[in-house]
Amino acid sequence: MAHENTRKHLSVDTRVEGWSWTFPASPEGALPTKTFRNTHTVHLNGNTILLQHYLPAHTDSDISVEFLDADIIHTGDTWWNGVYPFTDYSTGGSIEGVIRALETNISKVTDKTIIIPGHGPVGNKAQLIECRDMMLTVRDTIAALKNQGYSYTQVLAAKPTAAYDDKWGKWVIDSQIFIAQVYNGV
Repeated sequence: MAHENTRKHLSVDTRVEGWSWTFPASPEGALPTKTFRNTHTVHLNGNTILLQHYLPAHTDSDISVEFLDADIIHTGDTWWNGVYPFTDYSTGGSIEGVIRALETNISKVTDKTIIIPGHGPVGNKAQLIECRDMMLTVRDTIAALKNQGYSYTQVLAAKPTAAYDDKWGKWVIDSQIFIAQVYNGV
Protein backbone atom coordinates (compact mmCIF):
# COMPACT_ATOMS: atom_id res chain seq x y z
CA MET A 1 0.00 0.00 0.00
CA ALA A 2 1.37 3.39 -0.98
CA HIS A 3 0.53 6.77 -2.41
CA GLU A 4 -0.29 6.57 -6.12
CA ASN A 5 2.83 8.59 -7.02
CA THR A 6 4.99 6.01 -5.26
CA ARG A 7 3.70 3.31 -7.58
CA LYS A 8 4.23 5.65 -10.54
CA HIS A 9 7.87 6.29 -9.58
CA LEU A 10 8.59 2.65 -8.80
CA SER A 11 7.15 1.57 -12.17
CA VAL A 12 9.82 3.35 -14.21
CA ASP A 13 13.53 4.08 -13.96
CA THR A 14 13.72 7.15 -11.74
CA ARG A 15 16.68 9.50 -11.88
CA VAL A 16 17.40 11.34 -8.62
CA GLU A 17 19.74 14.13 -9.68
CA GLY A 18 20.57 15.10 -6.09
CA TRP A 19 22.18 11.68 -5.60
CA SER A 20 23.37 11.33 -9.21
CA TRP A 21 21.66 7.97 -9.18
CA THR A 22 19.04 6.21 -11.26
CA PHE A 23 16.81 3.76 -9.43
CA PRO A 24 15.75 0.99 -11.79
CA ALA A 25 12.05 0.23 -12.19
CA SER A 26 10.77 -2.34 -9.73
CA PRO A 27 9.45 -5.64 -11.03
CA GLU A 28 5.65 -5.91 -11.17
CA GLY A 29 5.55 -8.17 -8.10
CA ALA A 30 7.32 -5.54 -5.99
CA LEU A 31 4.93 -2.69 -6.84
CA PRO A 32 2.25 -1.58 -4.38
CA THR A 33 -1.02 -3.35 -5.14
CA LYS A 34 -3.19 -0.79 -3.38
CA THR A 35 -2.71 2.96 -3.74
CA PHE A 36 -4.50 6.05 -2.53
CA ARG A 37 -4.55 9.72 -3.48
CA ASN A 38 -5.22 11.80 -0.34
CA THR A 39 -6.01 9.71 2.72
CA HIS A 40 -6.58 6.10 3.60
CA THR A 41 -7.60 4.55 6.91
CA VAL A 42 -6.51 1.10 8.00
CA HIS A 43 -8.02 -0.81 10.91
CA LEU A 44 -5.56 -3.37 12.23
CA ASN A 45 -5.75 -5.36 15.45
CA GLY A 46 -8.21 -2.89 16.96
CA ASN A 47 -6.04 0.11 16.04
CA THR A 48 -6.81 2.90 13.60
CA ILE A 49 -3.99 3.98 11.29
CA LEU A 50 -4.42 7.07 9.13
CA LEU A 51 -2.30 7.40 5.99
CA GLN A 52 -2.29 10.96 4.71
CA HIS A 53 -0.59 12.45 1.66
CA TYR A 54 1.36 15.67 2.05
CA LEU A 55 1.43 18.15 -0.77
CA PRO A 56 4.82 17.80 -2.51
CA ALA A 57 7.56 18.06 0.15
CA HIS A 58 10.61 15.75 0.16
CA THR A 59 9.01 14.20 -2.96
CA ASP A 60 5.53 14.27 -4.49
CA SER A 61 4.59 10.99 -2.80
CA ASP A 62 5.30 11.64 0.89
CA ILE A 63 2.77 10.41 3.41
CA SER A 64 2.39 10.48 7.15
CA VAL A 65 1.33 7.38 9.05
CA GLU A 66 -0.61 8.21 12.21
CA PHE A 67 -1.28 5.52 14.78
CA LEU A 68 -4.27 7.35 16.23
CA ASP A 69 -4.89 5.11 19.25
CA ALA A 70 -1.24 5.25 20.33
CA ASP A 71 -0.51 8.97 19.62
CA ILE A 72 2.36 8.10 17.27
CA ILE A 73 3.11 9.65 13.88
CA HIS A 74 5.66 8.63 11.29
CA THR A 75 6.54 11.66 9.18
CA GLY A 76 8.56 9.85 6.56
CA ASP A 77 11.29 11.93 4.93
CA THR A 78 9.41 15.19 5.47
CA TRP A 79 11.44 15.39 8.69
CA TRP A 80 15.04 14.36 9.24
CA ASN A 81 15.60 14.74 12.98
CA GLY A 82 18.77 16.66 13.80
CA VAL A 83 20.28 16.63 10.31
CA TYR A 84 19.80 18.65 7.14
CA PRO A 85 17.02 17.14 5.03
CA PHE A 86 17.17 16.10 1.40
CA THR A 87 14.71 17.57 -1.07
CA ASP A 88 14.28 15.48 -4.19
CA TYR A 89 13.41 17.89 -6.97
CA SER A 90 13.57 15.00 -9.47
CA THR A 91 10.43 13.47 -7.97
CA GLY A 92 8.48 16.65 -7.29
CA GLY A 93 9.95 17.81 -3.98
CA SER A 94 10.36 21.44 -2.93
CA ILE A 95 11.87 23.43 -0.09
CA GLU A 96 8.55 25.22 0.41
CA GLY A 97 6.86 21.82 0.57
CA VAL A 98 9.27 20.57 3.24
CA ILE A 99 8.50 23.64 5.35
CA ARG A 100 4.75 23.19 4.73
CA ALA A 101 5.02 19.51 5.79
CA LEU A 102 6.84 20.50 8.98
CA GLU A 103 4.04 22.98 9.71
CA THR A 104 1.46 20.26 9.06
CA ASN A 105 3.29 17.86 11.38
CA ILE A 106 3.55 20.50 14.11
CA SER A 107 -0.19 21.15 13.90
CA LYS A 108 -1.01 17.42 14.26
CA VAL A 109 1.05 16.58 17.33
CA THR A 110 1.03 17.33 21.03
CA ASP A 111 3.91 17.50 23.46
CA LYS A 112 3.25 13.81 24.21
CA THR A 113 3.15 12.49 20.64
CA ILE A 114 5.89 10.07 19.66
CA ILE A 115 7.26 11.31 16.33
CA ILE A 116 9.17 8.95 14.06
CA PRO A 117 11.26 10.80 11.46
CA GLY A 118 12.42 9.53 8.11
CA HIS A 119 15.99 9.69 9.44
CA GLY A 120 17.42 10.29 12.89
CA PRO A 121 16.17 9.34 16.34
CA VAL A 122 12.55 9.30 17.45
CA GLY A 123 11.67 12.86 18.40
CA ASN A 124 9.15 15.28 19.78
CA LYS A 125 7.25 18.44 18.93
CA ALA A 126 10.00 20.76 20.17
CA GLN A 127 12.44 19.15 17.72
CA LEU A 128 9.96 19.53 14.85
CA ILE A 129 9.64 23.22 15.70
CA GLU A 130 13.42 23.59 15.90
CA CYS A 131 13.78 22.05 12.43
CA ARG A 132 11.02 24.24 10.99
CA ASP A 133 12.64 27.36 12.46
CA MET A 134 16.02 26.38 11.03
CA MET A 135 14.47 25.77 7.61
CA LEU A 136 12.68 29.13 7.65
CA THR A 137 15.82 31.03 8.66
CA VAL A 138 18.04 29.33 6.06
CA ARG A 139 15.43 29.69 3.32
CA ASP A 140 14.88 33.38 4.07
CA THR A 141 18.61 34.12 4.27
CA ILE A 142 19.42 32.37 1.01
CA ALA A 143 16.40 33.84 -0.77
CA ALA A 144 17.46 37.36 0.27
CA LEU A 145 21.00 36.78 -1.01
CA LYS A 146 19.74 35.29 -4.26
CA ASN A 147 17.32 38.21 -4.72
CA GLN A 148 20.29 40.58 -4.33
CA GLY A 149 21.90 38.83 -7.31
CA TYR A 150 24.29 36.53 -5.45
CA SER A 151 25.39 33.49 -7.43
CA TYR A 152 25.38 30.08 -5.77
CA THR A 153 29.16 30.38 -5.25
CA GLN A 154 28.71 33.75 -3.55
CA VAL A 155 25.91 32.42 -1.35
CA LEU A 156 28.06 29.44 -0.39
CA ALA A 157 30.92 31.81 0.52
CA ALA A 158 28.52 33.84 2.71
CA LYS A 159 28.01 30.72 4.87
CA PRO A 160 24.26 31.14 5.47
CA THR A 161 24.08 27.90 7.47
CA ALA A 162 27.10 28.53 9.72
CA ALA A 163 24.99 28.82 12.88
CA TYR A 164 23.48 25.38 12.20
CA ASP A 165 26.27 23.34 10.66
CA ASP A 166 27.69 21.88 13.87
CA LYS A 167 24.33 20.31 14.68
CA TRP A 168 22.59 19.77 11.36
CA GLY A 169 25.46 19.30 8.88
CA LYS A 170 27.15 16.20 10.26
CA TRP A 171 25.47 13.50 8.19
CA VAL A 172 24.67 12.71 4.56
CA ILE A 173 23.57 16.23 3.63
CA ASP A 174 26.37 18.64 4.55
CA SER A 175 26.09 22.41 4.43
CA GLN A 176 27.27 22.68 0.82
CA ILE A 177 24.65 20.23 -0.45
CA PHE A 178 21.94 21.78 1.72
CA ILE A 179 22.76 25.33 0.58
CA ALA A 180 22.64 24.16 -3.06
CA GLN A 181 19.24 22.55 -2.50
CA VAL A 182 17.80 25.64 -0.87
CA TYR A 183 19.38 27.97 -3.45
CA ASN A 184 17.86 25.93 -6.28
CA GLY A 185 14.47 25.96 -4.54
CA VAL A 186 14.02 29.65 -3.82
